[in-house]
Amino acid sequence: MATLTLKNVPDAVMKRLKAQAARHRRSLNSEAIDVLAGAGQAASVDVDALIARARAVRILPATDRFLTPRRLNAWKRQGRM
Repeated sequence: MATLTLKNVPDAVMKRLKAQAARHRRSLNSEAIDVLAGAGQAASVDVDALIARARAVRILPATDRFLTPRRLNAWKRQGRM
């Protein structure tokens, strides 16, 4: 395993990290490793929920199912009045 040394850690950061380590009942070293490991992971995305949200936003009225350049320009003009 590799060793990492951090220099010039602000006092406020150190205080928060120590408090967090105490809450999780682990050493400062273990807490720092856990925080660093979590920071390197991408957030998971619920693809189905994202698609559902996109579809809900783009719903057109039942009579206007097709988005055409003419209709889009008309909507733009309405917004400027």
